[in-house]
Amino acid sequence: MRRRRQETLWIHKWSRPLIAVIATVGLIGTGYLTATRLSNASAVCGSGCGKVLSSDWATVLGQPLTLFGAMSYFAMLVLAIAPLLVNPEKDKELRTKLEGITWPLLFVGATGMMVFSGFLMYVLATDIRAVCPYCIGSAALTVTMFLLTLFGRRWDDRGQLLFSGSIIAMVALVGTLGIYAVPGGPLSPGTQAAVVDEPGVGPPVTTPSGEAEALLAQHLTDIDAKMYGAYWCPHCHDQKQLFGRTAYQDIPYVECAPDGKASQTALCQSVPEITGFPTWEVNGQFLSGSQSLQALAEASGYDGPTNFVNTDG
Repeated sequence: MRRRRQETLWIHKWSRPLIAVIATVGLIGTGYLTATRLSNASAVCGSGCGKVLSSDWATVLGQPLTLFGAMSYFAMLVLAIAPLLVNPEKDKELRTKLEGITWPLLFVGATGMMVFSGFLMYVLATDIRAVCPYCIGSAALTVTMFLLTLFGRRWDDRGQLLFSGSIIAMVALVGTLGIYAVPGGPLSPGTQAAVVDEPGVGPPVTTPSGEAEALLAQHLTDIDAKMYGAYWCPHCHDQKQLFGRTAYQDIPYVECAPDGKASQTALCQSVPEITGFPTWEVNGQFLSGSQSLQALAEASGYDGPTNFVNTDG
């Protein structure tokens, strides 16, 4: 009996072009975010993207994470289209060879990118706590590419492929954790120790700081403004959260609690306008309660960028 010729499924025919299109979309998105990060501009997708781009997770080895994302998408694009550029009628052997070489590389790349994106989705939900359409979209793209590499051709042994994929996934996850555990990274021992409550200081500030927050904090210091507060005061903590974990260290903060770290209780007691915490003294004006960054910018005459990544709403 003759063996029936295997029918070519549509997904086998179109998997490479689809991967190329997806990689192109991802390359455009990550390229835009890289340019946004390098130029200190605001991404057009709300404050969520700003929080992500200004967080500690957005930098890898001193470079924007999105730059590595763009490079990964570009590599997937090249691997996907390389065999398609060879005319099978003129050089069928070369095209077949390129397909044999690039398919495993596409699978490795898609698996690694999917695992990395999955980890970042976890970070987005548990640490950054922001909605970033670009990040979510990129994660969806990597999952789609993985499925296309898995079902986009007839693998000789799909079980062995999945076993190899699980090993690749573990290596990618360990590598991801290792990258972020370098000194100064968000998973480094020093960083983790820094977020532990310190006596007389209060809970740690966990939000990211953008360029605008840092410049406003420095401006308030330059004009000799003051924020009177107490380490145990929840509204004072809310105020610090608006500046973020980097910029809040530069605000002109005066600790009024007697048992607070570097307490200046006598100074606080000498200012009758302080009726609660926090109280801001800005250009001779006293502002009671936690203030929005925009309000502090207006009261202090700050004229720098106001694309704050943290809001009180």
